[in-house]
Amino acid sequence: MIRSGILPYRYSSFLFEAEPLAVKKVLLHALQSNPEARKACESYATNNGFRNVDHLLEHLVFESPFSALVVIDAMPEDLESVLSEKFRFGVEVLELAKYEGQEGQYVYRFEPFLEELIGEPASSLVEPRPMMSPEDIDTVVVPAHEDGVQEVFLSKNCWYSVRIRGAVRSQIKYIAVYQVDPVSAITYIAPVKSIEPWKDSGKVVLYFTEPAKPIGPIPLVKGGKVKALQNLRYTTHERLIKARTLDEVFPVGATEGVDAVMDSG
Repeated sequence: MIRSGILPYRYSSFLFEAEPLAVKKVLLHALQSNPEARKACESYATNNGFRNVDHLLEHLVFESPFSALVVIDAMPEDLESVLSEKFRFGVEVLELAKYEGQEGQYVYRFEPFLEELIGEPASSLVEPRPMMSPEDIDTVVVPAHEDGVQEVFLSKNCWYSVRIRGAVRSQIKYIAVYQVDPVSAITYIAPVKSIEPWKDSGKVVLYFTEPAKPIGPIPLVKGGKVKALQNLRYTTHERLIKARTLDEVFPVGATEGVDAVMDSG
C-alpha cells in the first residue's frame, strides 16, 4: 500500500480530474521513498502487460476513473448510503478490525478487497483460470429462487436490495440471474439501464433497459471448480455468453472469505 497522506474526498477528486500530472508525481514520489512498494508495482507491471512502472502510472492516472478507498475499524450502518449519495465517484469501504493478544501480537481481521473478483479455490490438479481485472467487469450474476425470478426479475424488470462494489458500479451493463437448486443454472440476462440507491440500506436497485431474455441455461457442474452461488458475483458479458458451464463464467483463484493477518507489532 502506498501512503502519501490523506486528502479530503472532494479535494482528492478535484485534484485527480484537474491536475492528473500532479497526482502522478505524488505517486512517483511515494514509490521512490518506499522501495518495497516500488518492487511490488514493478512486479505487477511486468505481469500485467505494462512496459514499466511509469507506464502503469500513466494508465492509472490518465485512463482510469477516479475512485476512493475508505479503511475503517467499525462500519456504521448508514456509511455506504451516505457515501453513495454524497459522491459521484466509486467509493470502496474496507473494514479492518484489530485484536491484541496476551503476548503483544496483533491480528487484523478483514474482508479481502474486491473478493468477488478472486474466484474459487484453485485445485493443484487443474490450471487456474486467469483472474479478471476490475476494469473488465461489466456484468453481475445474482442468485435467486424461482419465485424471485418470476415475480421480480421477469415481471418488474429490475432487481433490488443488491450490494455492488463502488469501484465497478459505473461499469455494470448487464445483470444475469442464477437460479438456485433444483435448477442450479444461469437462466436469464438483461441489460442494465440504471443503478439507483435502494431505500436507506446502502444497497442498490438495478433497472433493466428491456425485459430479461433467456440464456443458456449455463449449469453448475457437479464436482466442478465453481460452487453454487450464495452471493452476487462479477464477470464479463463476453465470458458469460461464451460459457457452457458455471466453471467458465468465473475466474479461479484464492479462497474467498474473511482473512486474518498476524502482526507481532
